Amino acid sequence: QVQLVESGGGLVQPGGSLRLSCAASGSIFRRNLMGWYRQAPGKERELVAFISSGGNTNYPESVKGRFTISRDNAKNTVSLQMNSLKPEDTAVYYCNLYPPVREYWGQGTQVTVSS
Repeated sequence: QVQLVESGGGLVQPGGSLRLSCAASGSIFRRNLMGWYRQAPGKERELVAFISSGGNTNYPESVKGRFTISRDNAKNTVSLQMNSLKPEDTAVYYCNLYPPVREYWGQGTQVTVSS
């Protein structure tokens, strides 16, 4: 059974940084693209980054240059370093495969950017 557990969220001031981590169980992690997603109140869930098994990354314009996704295939973890955070980055952040698998959504971790 695959489980994805996110951690590292919290309250941060605008301009601050946070690092999110996702621990994955199961061998599926190593063969697949992994993504970070977020969902703000009243909005659709959106992709914020994905990374291939070989380390190639992709970001939407809204976070490019501020967010960095990375993975450790030996530890089955994927991380998201978020810098220069803005209030509009406030959301629940999730990790999943890319493209996502409905059954793998976890609880997410709340990120709140506010002064």
